[in-house]
Amino acid sequence: MADYKKAYTLRIDETLLDKIRVIAEKNKRSINAQIEYLIQQCVEEFEAEHGEIKIEEENTE
Repeated sequence: MADYKKAYTLRIDETLLDKIRVIAEKNKRSINAQIEYLIQQCVEEFEAEHGEIKIEEENTE
């Protein structure tokens, strides 16, 4: 995974955010770190079932 983390605005249901907050506190993570962890788990499960997702590097010059 890249060292650079891109900012992304997320709209989320308030109740769902409250539940994620509780999970994050129990896991001693920030809400952002918990959401990133959950997304990473989802991607890993998808790739396990469908194969690795190949991402081409963009030329930043």
